[in-house]
Amino acid sequence: MLILYGAQIGVFAASDFLLFFLMWELELVPVYFLISIWWGGKNRLYAATKFILYTALASIFILIAGLTLAFYGDTVTFNLAQLKLKSYPQLLELLAYETLLIAFGVKLPVFPLHTWLPDAHSEASAPVSMILAGVLLKMGGYGLIRFNVDLLPHAHIKFAPLLIVLAVVNIVYGALTAFAQTNLKRRLAYSSISHMGFVLLGIACFSDLGLNGALLQMISHGLIAATLFFLSGVPYERTRTLMMDEMGGMAKTMPKIFALFTIASMDSLALPRMSGFVSELSIFLGLTTNAVYNSTFKFGSILLAAIGLILTPIYLLSMLRFIFYGEAKSLNQAKDSFCLLIPIIAIGIYPRMITSSYDMTTVEIASKLKHAMPVLVNIEQNHTIL
Repeated sequence: MLILYGAQIGVFAASDFLLFFLMWELELVPVYFLISIWWGGKNRLYAATKFILYTALASIFILIAGLTLAFYGDTVTFNLAQLKLKSYPQLLELLAYETLLIAFGVKLPVFPLHTWLPDAHSEASAPVSMILAGVLLKMGGYGLIRFNVDLLPHAHIKFAPLLIVLAVVNIVYGALTAFAQTNLKRRLAYSSISHMGFVLLGIACFSDLGLNGALLQMISHGLIAATLFFLSGVPYERTRTLMMDEMGGMAKTMPKIFALFTIASMDSLALPRMSGFVSELSIFLGLTTNAVYNSTFKFGSILLAAIGLILTPIYLLSMLRFIFYGEAKSLNQAKDSFCLLIPIIAIGIYPRMITSSYDMTTVEIASKLKHAMPVLVNIEQNHTIL
């Protein structure tokens, strides 16, 4: 676990591409062992192998793109700040962007590169699922912002409409599939896929408001998902099953867990005055106030994403009904904790406590994107999508 934490910190703190790639690879090894050897379910080896194959193969794309950008030009450098100063040919930038999109799309995850996540969550123990959903998925979103948007802004302008389409597919597909799951952790896993679609939507907004929403969504979902997976371990430890139709009546035997589960679910479905509401509202506002996309494209994207918002309370509230209502079973009371719910509510009430830490960065990136769009005026006048 300490190696995993160290590698994750290294990914977010690295200012050198090779160090970033080394930390990215190092993070895979502890997760594989945590799922396959120590704390996994019956099919843990299959899930761990699928995880390592998907993520390790995706890492090859990061290495190829990074080395190409580093060796291009007269000087060879792996410093990320110096890589941003280089001027790349359009074709090279587009190919590098596409390569990195595949790599980070696996980690986010983006449909159809997502299939490793439900298996990993369903076979991992609650602590490992907390790390997977709380931090590992956010590495994909961070990589997209740090490399695809900040390092390759011209290519990002070309690919942004595609990102919106992928985001909408993630949101709706993840929500529909979550509703079809009877396994508690698989339902939460597909819920994560749906919510990470909002991160992708915010990244494609071309505005500091959208980027702010994407970053806040990553922080918010990290807290929410970690809370839900933590709480999912409580009924499993007492029933030894993750099938929701085999649970029931736990509201009477575990009232505190019922209350905490309900609060976390309310935040996940974006109840006002909670962090999930603030982040998703920022993303929607960032998209609606965008002058680049025409009104039809924006309206269609927002309408489809809103379908995901409508489906979210359906599968979350039905999850609560399966677990906590119905015939009661004889279970021991749990030792409860609500430490993760405190920042969730605090961010919902006063989001500036988080957004102020990265405001300048998102404004700088949004400004860079605007300067990279020499045809912006023509696009606004012609009402066409890039």
